[in-house]
Amino acid sequence: MSREILVLSASPRKGGNSDLLCDSFMQGAMAAGHQTEKIFIQQKTINSCLGCEVCKSNGGSCVHKDDMTEILNKMIEKDTIVLATPIYFYSMDGQLKTLIDRTYARYPEMNGKKFYFILTGGAPDKSYMETAVAGLQGFVNCVPEAKINGIVYGIGTGEKGDVKNTKAMEEAYNMGKQI
Repeated sequence: MSREILVLSASPRKGGNSDLLCDSFMQGAMAAGHQTEKIFIQQKTINSCLGCEVCKSNGGSCVHKDDMTEILNKMIEKDTIVLATPIYFYSMDGQLKTLIDRTYARYPEMNGKKFYFILTGGAPDKSYMETAVAGLQGFVNCVPEAKINGIVYGIGTGEKGDVKNTKAMEEAYNMGKQI
C-alpha cells in the first residue's frame, strides 16, 4: 500500500547533513512506491507559540498568520511524518522545536501517524543524541496512537557533507524503502 510521507527537514543548511539524509530516505521511499514531500523548515516563516490559548477557542486557528497553518494541515493529511534535525547542545534545533510547539491546537488530529526521526551531529556516538530523542519521543507520546517506527543516527557529522561518508546514508535509504 502506497503511503503519503511528509519529511520535515529542520536543518538550517540546505544540503546539510540531516537534509541529505532526508533526501536519501525519500529516495528509498519513492523506490518502494510511496509519495513523498519535503518541507525545508528554514525557508518557512514559523513564529513562536505565544501560549495565548486563542487557538483552543477558535477551531485551531493561530493568531499568527504564517506558514505553520499550511505545514500543520500537511502533517494531519499525510500518513507518515519524518522529523529531521541536527543536534545542538544535546537537543533538536530551534526550528523543529518551534514547529512542534505550534502543533499545540491540533496535534490530536495526527492520530495514528507513523513517525521517523533523522538526527545528525558531530558527536562520536548516538548516546549524545538521546536527550533529543527523548524530546521528540515526548511529542509523539502526546499524539494519540502514534508510533515511532525508526531512527537514523548520523553521528560524527559536524561539517556539511560529512554524512555522505557514513553508513547513515544507506540506513536512511533502507528505512524509507521499508515503510
